[in-house]
Amino acid sequence: MTRRRRETRGLTLVELIVAFTILALLTTMAVPMAQYKVRREKERELRWALREMRTAIDKYKDAADQGTLGQIKLGTEGYPEKLEILVEGVQAGQAATEKKIRFLRRIPRDPFTHGYEWGIRSTNDDPNSKSWGGQNVFDVYSKTTDKAPDGTAYSEW
Repeated sequence: MTRRRRETRGLTLVELIVAFTILALLTTMAVPMAQYKVRREKERELRWALREMRTAIDKYKDAADQGTLGQIKLGTEGYPEKLEILVEGVQAGQAATEKKIRFLRRIPRDPFTHGYEWGIRSTNDDPNSKSWGGQNVFDVYSKTTDKAPDGTAYSEW
């Protein structure tokens, strides 16, 4: 009988329970870390997208102030009328043969809403306003209602 026990190889029920318990414990520790990493990646993408669009808006304003975009439309104060103008481009100068100046290749995707629609503020809007007056594009923000770990809303970034 003892001989037969020594020859049989395998795990006992207790060994299996201990192994699965350790595996479950390690898994429960890894899931929050993975979720944290995903959120940090989305935050990085949001910072990049906002920086990219705000830089394009500033370059448009600089070009308008220097007169390279021709006549500035009344009421826009040199800022683009809509966000899509940064992608479509603006005719440089007065002549129709002049090339278009583009300030963005494409409108970036919002990593939190997974869309291409951004909140827009004009120079006449309140800085905390969630509605756009429609005069010009002075600033952009994310339309998500999520909050960062420090409690600030992503729409305030």
